Amino acid sequence: MNALPVRLTIEDAWQQWHDGKDPIAREWLVVHYASLIKFVAGRLAAGLPKRVDTGDLISAGVFGLMNAIDRYDPTQGAKFETYAIPRIRGAILDSLRALDWVPRSVRSKSRSVEQAISTLEHELGRSPTEEEIAAKLEISDSDFQKWLSDIAAGSVGPLDHVVADNTATATHSDMHRATSPDAVVEADETRRIMRQEMKKLPEKERTVLVLYYEENLTLAEIGDVLGVTESRVSQIHTKAVLQLRSRLRAAEID
Repeated sequence: MNALPVRLTIEDAWQQWHDGKDPIAREWLVVHYASLIKFVAGRLAAGLPKRVDTGDLISAGVFGLMNAIDRYDPTQGAKFETYAIPRIRGAILDSLRALDWVPRSVRSKSRSVEQAISTLEHELGRSPTEEEIAAKLEISDSDFQKWLSDIAAGSVGPLDHVVADNTATATHSDMHRATSPDAVVEADETRRIMRQEMKKLPEKERTVLVLYYEENLTLAEIGDVLGVTESRVSQIHTKAVLQLRSRLRAAEID
């Protein structure tokens, strides 16, 4: 993005946009917060097929940022970055879903793993191991790891959208209650159930989710923490996401 001829303080830009809808102030805000788009797009792009252009993700993220700027009310006291990141991510996820780039075979594998996890949890009364899931699917352990790797490339989806939205409930509600109270209640309930279910995951899976979504570490950085490869972290993350999705689906939330 090109530098703007007018230099404003962040406070002045927000005031001019909020009070007078000054287009120059809006453009300045977009430029100022452009790094948020690169941050979100970079994280979502990790592990995606090379045919998915990161530039396309960034372009979609711009629309999410602009929407966040248009809807943000600084008088509510919420930090803009906290408010904007889920909306940028949502715009990018919408663009990915529109591309429909995930092969049907991968979608089928994802559904099969979710179903196997759900069945095993009901039978065992606990989270199944990877070996147990592979046996249920009647495939080898190595084939199951390959399945997880394949699914990981297409794992950016509804649950990622939910987990990533770490906006405090009060802040989220204050911003949107007037326009979509039902959506806010549903989203808050989803996050509440999701956080409860995360606590029931095996320690390693729970650790990966916390480090990725709450501490904003990359998969490679998490691998360094756990002493495993980045690809192995991706597999652990994928199994955890599928397990949470199966539980949300069972609760008729997903």
